[in-house]
Amino acid sequence: MKIIIQRSLQASVTIANTEVGAIDYGFVVLVGFGEDDTTADIAYTINKMIHLRIFEDEDGKMNRSLLDVGGQVLSISQFTLFANTKKGRRPSFTAAAAPEKANALYEAFNLALRTAGITVATGQFGADMQVSLTNDGPVTITIDSKKP
Repeated sequence: MKIIIQRSLQASVTIANTEVGAIDYGFVVLVGFGEDDTTADIAYTINKMIHLRIFEDEDGKMNRSLLDVGGQVLSISQFTLFANTKKGRRPSFTAAAAPEKANALYEAFNLALRTAGITVATGQFGADMQVSLTNDGPVTITIDSKKP
């Protein structure tokens, strides 16, 4: 499982010119699943993500977590995180989980975030989405559950 976290002041996702999800403050999270990913990968990734101290405290130091600041998450499914560009000019996505498995894991990921007390907005799995955000900092972090 791979995720890209972008600390954001605000973010939204639209599909066919209709806003389907938005947050005020927190993380935009691009989420991709590989063929061998399980709910254990979700648990590891969420625990790491919600406790990362990448929000500023009163002294301007990155010392507060998503939980500490009451941040929200805009969760976007992103199979292209598993692109292999080693050969040729067209990326291969064979390492990405099949759509049925990836969608089930994506839903489990979002449910686990909600269970942890995080407000979650989402796009739509498999849809052509336009994501807008104001990246705060900018701060962008990657997490790969296979490289803890």
